[in-house]
Amino acid sequence: MKPHRIRMTHNLLLNYGLYRKMEVYKPSKATADDMTMFHTDEYIQFLQRIHPDNMHEYNKEMQRFNVGEDCPVFDGLFEFCQLSAGGSVASAVKLNKNKADIAINWSGGLHHAKKSEASGFCYVNDIVMGILELLKYHERVLYVDIDIHHGDGVEEAFYTTDRVMTVSFHKYGEYFPGTGDIKDIGAGKGKNYAVNFPLRDGIDDESYESIFKPVVEKVIESFKPNAIVLQCGADSLSGDRLGCFNLSLKGHGKCVEYMRQQPIPLLMLGGGGYTIRNVARCWTYETALALGTTIPNELPYNDYYEYFTPDFKLHISPSNMANQNTPEYLERMKQKLFENLRSIPHAPSVQMQDIPEDAMDIDDGEQMDNADPDKRISILASDKYREHEADLSDSEDEGDNRKNVDCFKSKRPRLDGPNSGTGDSLDKANEDLASTN
Repeated sequence: MKPHRIRMTHNLLLNYGLYRKMEVYKPSKATADDMTMFHTDEYIQFLQRIHPDNMHEYNKEMQRFNVGEDCPVFDGLFEFCQLSAGGSVASAVKLNKNKADIAINWSGGLHHAKKSEASGFCYVNDIVMGILELLKYHERVLYVDIDIHHGDGVEEAFYTTDRVMTVSFHKYGEYFPGTGDIKDIGAGKGKNYAVNFPLRDGIDDESYESIFKPVVEKVIESFKPNAIVLQCGADSLSGDRLGCFNLSLKGHGKCVEYMRQQPIPLLMLGGGGYTIRNVARCWTYETALALGTTIPNELPYNDYYEYFTPDFKLHISPSNMANQNTPEYLERMKQKLFENLRSIPHAPSVQMQDIPEDAMDIDDGEQMDNADPDKRISILASDKYREHEADLSDSEDEGDNRKNVDCFKSKRPRLDGPNSGTGDSLDKANEDLASTN
């Protein structure tokens, strides 16, 4: 989950010229107060204090907050969390203010983080924070997750509410995080608002498309979301170091194409992905899809060109691994999910109320400056702008001092127009945002 892959993605975007077709922003850093809209005060205070030099003083806290193994301590940890979360929250604000129809934060999508613990390389759940921001303006938010791992942290956060529907397509079985059974459907008011499609090894493009479109179409028809969040984890691609699926970029991108066709505000986020050259390929390709443009298969020369040896092409070829997802299995799972969705009586609505204050003040009228880093950057300024290396680096020498900007916003027209502790903050958020009829 290192920021190096974000650098590679951004550099590839620059050299394909895609930045000229969108607006590029440096996000404001999320504050501790922003983070405690979901996370506990104690956990965020711990993340602020911990660093490699004082780890030995926090052995008990590290165990309590699950920091150390899959979630190691590194220099700049809290700042990394601030930027990842800040990008997602700022993107949500732009969607809320109708300043974008599609917003992208490839450094976000960290879907495993819980209310009071880190998990699976994820420290702060920027997705939950972004959804909470969207709920200030939108009655219903749909979350769709195409990472190979179950989106457990997001599902857990909204497990008992009917204002957020979570949909996850993931490897299930003896595989991290071990959750996401088809029988996990939500609880209380949130019953049937959690949708899980458990998959087996080796799923290919054709099989994935055969389930993704019908399921998401039925979800949108039943839930009628006002905003959509799509987590685009790239570890579901063929050849990922930690993955076991067999999707090509085109197969993965079909999900983005389908979501882009919906006349609904869309927030696209990153996620997993551990073969970093393929992560950069994937998110560059899907940025182009979000923009409604095509890019050549021949990679342009870029600062990381040597990573893409031997063919220096954008697209990857699937392997010959066996697809253990038989048509019969996929159809059986799909019909079970349809049965659950039929149990939803109607799309929930909320009463009229005052709109809560935005988490961040977004002003598109001025250029970026050091005092207020979330200002619009003109094309000319973005040509000259280089983000400070420390903003997205967990070490001084990583990336060889290469350039980077980590938050993207589309301005292209659209095609068609629980953790036992999670309830308190979400109950409070729901009280602040709306009461459900």
